[in-house]
Amino acid sequence: MAVKFIFVTGGVVSSLGKGITAASLGTLLKRRGFKVSIIKMDPYLNVDAGTMNPFQHGEVFVTDDGAETDLDLGHYERFIDEKLNYNNSVTAGRIYSDVIRKERGGLYHGGTVQVIPHVTNEIQESILRVADCHDVVIAEIGGTVGDIEGLPFLEAIRQLPVRVGRENVLYCHVTLIPYIAAAGELKTKPTQHSVNELRRIGIQPDILVCRSQFPLKTDMKEKIALFCNVAENCIFEALDASTIYRVPISLHGQRLDELVMDKLGLRHDEAFEVDDWLEFLNMMENPEGEVTIALTGKYTSIKDAYMSVNEALTHAAIHNRLKINITPIEAEEIEKLGTGTVFKGIHGILVAGGFGQRGMEGKIAAAGYARENGIPYFGLCLGLHAAVIDFARNVARLASANSSEMDPSTLHPVVHLMEDQKNVEGLGGTMRLGAYKCNLKEGSKAFRAYGNVPEVSERHRHRYEINNGYRDRLEATGMKVTGVYQEKNLVEIMEIEDHPWFVGVQFHPELLSRPLRPHPLFKDFIRAAKETAGK
Repeated sequence: MAVKFIFVTGGVVSSLGKGITAASLGTLLKRRGFKVSIIKMDPYLNVDAGTMNPFQHGEVFVTDDGAETDLDLGHYERFIDEKLNYNNSVTAGRIYSDVIRKERGGLYHGGTVQVIPHVTNEIQESILRVADCHDVVIAEIGGTVGDIEGLPFLEAIRQLPVRVGRENVLYCHVTLIPYIAAAGELKTKPTQHSVNELRRIGIQPDILVCRSQFPLKTDMKEKIALFCNVAENCIFEALDASTIYRVPISLHGQRLDELVMDKLGLRHDEAFEVDDWLEFLNMMENPEGEVTIALTGKYTSIKDAYMSVNEALTHAAIHNRLKINITPIEAEEIEKLGTGTVFKGIHGILVAGGFGQRGMEGKIAAAGYARENGIPYFGLCLGLHAAVIDFARNVARLASANSSEMDPSTLHPVVHLMEDQKNVEGLGGTMRLGAYKCNLKEGSKAFRAYGNVPEVSERHRHRYEINNGYRDRLEATGMKVTGVYQEKNLVEIMEIEDHPWFVGVQFHPELLSRPLRPHPLFKDFIRAAKETAGK
C-alpha cells in the first residue's frame, strides 16, 4: 500500500487547534490499525526551538534522539503514543540552512538556487523522509494561510501530489466560525476568506474542521459547502471541549476517521478499540478525591511553558482517581512573600526545570519548605539542583552550597558545570540532550515507583550536574543517590530517606507521560500528595 499523506493547515487566527486536530486524527487512525507518524512544519527561521524564549514560544519538547522541538510534538507523542524524532520537527531555518549548505558544497552544480524548486524540494524530502515504515504521515503546517513565511511550505505540499499521486494526499483545513454576540449569529465569512486564500495558492481542501463555540446548523454547513467547494459531509465541528482528550472521541462521533479512510482508499477491516480511552475520560470526569499541587517555576504566567508538566500531573491525578488543582507559583514571588504564605493549603510541591539565576533562591526555599514540613516534593532537573543546594546548606553544612556558585569559574560547587561544557567558546554550548539510561537503587522510592525494575531510560536537557565530590557527604547526612547514569557515573536521582516523599531527578520525566500510561514517578508523587491531603 502506498503511503498516505494528510496535511493540516489553518486559517483566520492561530491557536485554533491544528495540533490537537492532527494528533486526534492520528490517534483515530492508529486505533484503526495503521502505522502513523506526525510532522510539525514551522515557518520560523530558527533552526530548532532550543534557543527560543519560553514566554514567547512555550516549552521545548525533547525527543529520545535529543531534538529540541516545538511543544506540539508533545501533543503528538501523548496522543498517538509513539516516540518521534529529529525528522518529525521541521523549521524554515533548518530547510534554508540545508539548502545553503548544499549550495556551498556545490551540490547544485553551479545552478541558480531558488525557492522553487530547491527550497520546496527540500521541504518535500523532509516529508518523504518520515514516510518509511509508516502507512500514514500527518503534517501540520504552522502559522495561518496568508503568512508570507509559510508560502514555501504551502507550495511544497501543493506540488507533492505530482510526486506521490493525488489519491494519496488529503488536505484538511482548520478554520474559525466566530460568534458575533451583538448579532447573535455565527459567521462563515472568515472561513470563506480563509479557504479562498488557500485555493488561490492552488490547494483545494478536502475536509474542513470548523472551530466554533456552538454547533453548526444544516443551513450553515450548506452555505460553507457552497462557497468553499467542499462537500457538506466533509465539514466537521470542533466545539470547545472540557479537555483536549475528548476531541478524538468528538471527531470519531462525526465519523471523521471513516471519511478520511474512504478518501485515501484505506482499508476498513481492522477492529476499532476505544474503550480504554473512554475509561480514561470517565475517570477524569468522576474523581473520588482532590489534591492541590504547587507548580513552582520561572515562567508560570505562561501555561505553555510547562505544558508537559501540567499534562503529566493531570495524567497522574486521573489514574489516582483524583481531581487536581495545579497552583502556579512564580519562584520570585516566594522570595518576596515567603514560603508560609505561598504554600498554604498545598499538598505537594513540584519545582520545574529552567535556566539562569533568576528565581533560583525561591526554588531553593520551596525545596527547603517541603523538606522541613514533610510535604511531598518532586524536583525536575533544576528542581533537583535546588533541593541539593538547600540540603547542602542546611543539613550537610557544606561551605560551597551557595547558589551563586553555580558558575563555571567556581572550583567545587555542589552543582557544577558538566565537564564537556567547560572551555566551550562562543554562545551556548552542548547540553546533555535526549535519552540516557538510569540504573535504580533497589528498595528506593524511585525503584518502587518504576515497578521494581533495575534500569529505565529518561530524556534530558541540561548543562549542570551534581558534583560527585560531594556525594559522600550528602549521602552520609540523609540525601541518597538512588539513580545513576553508570557510563559516566552521573547522578540521575536523589531522595531524602527520612521523608514521606522527596525525590529530585536530573531528567525530564514529564516528556514520557501518556494519558493512558502516566509516568511512574508522577503517579507516585500524586499518590503521596493524596496521603498528605487526607491527613
